[in-house]
Amino acid sequence: MQWSEVLADKSLQDLSYKIELNTRGKIEMSPASNLHSFYQGELIRILLEQMPEGKVMPEFAIDTPGGVKVPDVVWCSLNFLRTRSLKKSPFTDSPELCVEIVSESDTREEMREKMQLYFDKGAKEVWLVFLTTGGVKFFSPEGEVKESFSVRKAF
Repeated sequence: MQWSEVLADKSLQDLSYKIELNTRGKIEMSPASNLHSFYQGELIRILLEQMPEGKVMPEFAIDTPGGVKVPDVVWCSLNFLRTRSLKKSPFTDSPELCVEIVSESDTREEMREKMQLYFDKGAKEVWLVFLTTGGVKFFSPEGEVKESFSVRKAF
């Protein structure tokens, strides 16, 4: 299945879970809890407050060698958006900041793979927000860092 087919399929509209495609074009689904939605909203609020010179978006589709991945929240610089059309989905490269909200069903290996896919597509930073604890870990392409390069005051 292609991402354009996912977007066009009426039966896949307004679902209460996130859809991604794996490398074989098969749909992978992740249910979203109210707590997940709360964290997503808080992340959007924090990024809007701390980084107003860019745009913050939820559920942003990125075409990767591992299939279409959809970070829970992304931050894009205005420069990033100037050279791309939001009408194109998925994007072939990654915004500067990708955030994944990690649930109990997500494995470390899955998160490592997603982070690497985002970095390989141009992300400068990835945050992992842990649903069970509310803890946050920040990563650069070189590995885990103590604090976010993007937002220093928020956490």
